Amino acid sequence: MSVAPDGAAVGYRPRHTFSWWTEVRRQATRRRTQLALAFMVLLPLIILAAFQFGGNDEGDGDGQFSSLVSLATTGGLNFTLFTIFVSAGFLLVVVVALFFGDTVASEASWGSLRYLLAIPVRRARLLGVKLLVSLAYALLAIVVLAATALLVGTLRYGWHPLSSSVSAELAPGQGLLRLVGVLGYIALTMLVVAGLAVLLSVSTDAPLGAVGGAVLLFVLSSILDQITALGVIRQFLPTHWNDAWRGLLATPMQTDDVVKGAIAAICYTTLFWSLAFWRFLRKDIVS
Repeated sequence: MSVAPDGAAVGYRPRHTFSWWTEVRRQATRRRTQLALAFMVLLPLIILAAFQFGGNDEGDGDGQFSSLVSLATTGGLNFTLFTIFVSAGFLLVVVVALFFGDTVASEASWGSLRYLLAIPVRRARLLGVKLLVSLAYALLAIVVLAATALLVGTLRYGWHPLSSSVSAELAPGQGLLRLVGVLGYIALTMLVVAGLAVLLSVSTDAPLGAVGGAVLLFVLSSILDQITALGVIRQFLPTHWNDAWRGLLATPMQTDDVVKGAIAAICYTTLFWSLAFWRFLRKDIVS
């Protein structure tokens, strides 16, 4: 076999191994990808059916949730806001953790990870491609959820101003832009979950452990954030600023907490992803 001066086989191009599009197609055939995206379409339909056939108990409950329930059927934008609100706390966390936590650990559990590296694919490229594809599918899931909710909500309840308990009515055009901002901020905070999931994914051969561990740590952080006795320490928890998106709906718009939350999310994501690369590049791959 011919060998190039650098020791590689003649014609070998590292950037041409394990392409981004190859991983996109591989992940598209996975049942968990198909089911996750399908559920993103199904959830708004379930919520719509619940409003259609459920009782008229908008007055039950308290706080902002009760307010959003009462407003959810007043227009497509409000229905979309309600769908995002009920999904952001747990469902999206599970979906994002699934896409990122399963990405490397599943290859290890199948015994195919070492064969991928023997193609040969550089470890940094392998993990980088998998992260980018997981990010693309996670963003697609969030967009599909919001787009489906907006479509079915508008068809059923019409195209009306966006309303919330913290703002005056916003014209449909402005309300749509506010919703896009809310969705973007929630997607940014979900990157923290992604970072936790991928760090666990490169540290274990059990996909369920990586996914469940990321969700568990998110829930634990959320619980600790409710303990006011922790004082200023709560501001350093990864989930402390997750609800700052509500400021984007206020009149006038409140962005101070949004900026703090965005900075915190970027810092935690950078930390977790850096640790994941550091761990994976030095890990002894035996499966």
